Amino acid sequence: MRRHELTDEQWAKIKDLCPSNGERGERWSDHRTILNGMFGRLRTGAPWRDIPERYGPWKTVYARFHRYRREGMLDRIMETLQVRLDAAGLIDWDLWCVDGSNVRATRAAAGAGKKGGPKNPPTTRWAAQEADSAAKSTWLLTAEACRLPPTSRRGRSTSRRSSRR
Repeated sequence: MRRHELTDEQWAKIKDLCPSNGERGERWSDHRTILNGMFGRLRTGAPWRDIPERYGPWKTVYARFHRYRREGMLDRIMETLQVRLDAAGLIDWDLWCVDGSNVRATRAAAGAGKKGGPKNPPTTRWAAQEADSAAKSTWLLTAEACRLPPTSRRGRSTSRRSSRR
């Protein structure tokens, strides 16, 4: 038994869920060997082409994985195992979660600049000034950085000249 491979006990629980062999002339490779190849690849994150030869040709393992996923066989295995765990009282549905999300970030999210952009943008005056002063709220920092021009209207101001008639 190698790492990432199904034990005899694990295989006994799911072997009945695997599809029967194809029709005449379409004999499939052993399901257990192929599943072991899939699980090994998924656990290690290796490229499909780097699957060890003991699992068979990588194209066969990939094609079977794609087919099982498309036909919902992997989902059926998961659901069956969940039902069995629930019947035995070994699963807490409030805590059950399989998270396969992957969020890809841009280079800029990691601190890298955009292509062709400035390598080190200049520090604005307010940031340098605030770095040397006491801590303030974020709102105050933003308000100071974005000061608006005075709101008085020069053309409409009341002065002695405009008030004379």
